Amino acid sequence: MPCVAVDLFCGIGGLTKGLELSGVTVAAGIDIDASCSFAYEANNNSHFIHQDVTDVSADDIMSLYPANCIRALVGCAPCQPFSKYTKRYRKDGQTDDKWKLLYSFARIIRETSPDIVSMENVPDLSNETVFCDFINSLVELGYNVEWRVVYCPEYGVPQNRKRLVLLASNLGKISLVQAMYNPDNYPTVRDAIGNLPPIGAGEQDANDPLHKACSLSEINLRRIQNSVPGGTWRDWDESLQLRCHKKNSGKTYPSVYGRMNWDEPSPTITTQFYGYGNGRFGHPEQDRALSLREGAILQSFPRNYIFDDDLHPANRRELGIHIGNAVPVELGRAIGISIKKHLQEVGLNG
Repeated sequence: MPCVAVDLFCGIGGLTKGLELSGVTVAAGIDIDASCSFAYEANNNSHFIHQDVTDVSADDIMSLYPANCIRALVGCAPCQPFSKYTKRYRKDGQTDDKWKLLYSFARIIRETSPDIVSMENVPDLSNETVFCDFINSLVELGYNVEWRVVYCPEYGVPQNRKRLVLLASNLGKISLVQAMYNPDNYPTVRDAIGNLPPIGAGEQDANDPLHKACSLSEINLRRIQNSVPGGTWRDWDESLQLRCHKKNSGKTYPSVYGRMNWDEPSPTITTQFYGYGNGRFGHPEQDRALSLREGAILQSFPRNYIFDDDLHPANRRELGIHIGNAVPVELGRAIGISIKKHLQEVGLNG
């Protein structure tokens, strides 16, 4: 029997694309953000459903699966409520409406009994009560559950990123496949984007509108010209330093306005990776920040992934959010490979 997945909180399809590359069919992706629809459907053999997961019923989900298939339910609930940044500014007892999305995920599992479940999120989710409740719900329903925090370069993502990956099955024991890369062959920035056409700040590649870099002010151009890969703003002449850098609070953020290293995985790609001052997002040798295409490739999207077109335009901010919030495609592929391996181990071909 074939394995068919439904992708909750699908965004522009990072997890869906990874599953498809592993050989898992994805029937549909569901997301509240309608702006993700074009990129999702333009790149995947799947259907985008614009709907709030809290409103999704068991009948809605069950209608998406064909008869006689192994049903998988996968997804990455928005991770902002569980991030270190959010928790830093969260007052005691303060909650976020997005917290309930993981409870909605658990509700849908309870009401539809999929054969396999996968959930991906930020590592700090493991410290939250909602995560314990999620696991307990799966265990009470009879699922075999495994979760762990993974280092994404071990699975082919050229990015210094850690993610929590959970797999559960009611067919038997399931686990994430062993690491596919080690420190000797982690994919690097050079491997990922080293052969893209060079462009300057404010310039765009004539053959790829997504390979476009933000303009830089005169002083920021001087700053990046005085930056070295892996260095910090502390290397600059004092005349180039920002006032906030000279305060005690600013001294703890040495990586902002930094250049990446060619021969290491990139820093974690955020939703604002295209801004030079938003992290270590300076190109290793060109005097500019990352282009949108480079950020997408570092998230392990295929180079030909389509994010917008003339009929479906998106601004830089929207594209940054779409790309930065996505599940890295190669991590999605590893999840799919794990599901396929599990099905073979329990005597099903998947």
